[in-house]
Amino acid sequence: MEVTINNQNYLLNEACSIEQMLAAVISTETNGLAIAVNQTIISKSLWDTYVLNPGDQIILIKATQGG
Repeated sequence: MEVTINNQNYLLNEACSIEQMLAAVISTETNGLAIAVNQTIISKSLWDTYVLNPGDQIILIKATQGG
């Protein structure tokens, strides 16, 4: 299945949760990470059960410190 993550297309083997997608696509810490699917923020507590669908538009936002 194909999804778009931060404006890049990715092929995933099959339907998966957000947590599974993160393990397959990125290998960074999830602390400070926010995720929106089709312009809706998904709570981190739902990442292991929220199933992605073909064509979903996913935005990963990483919090940074600065000032």
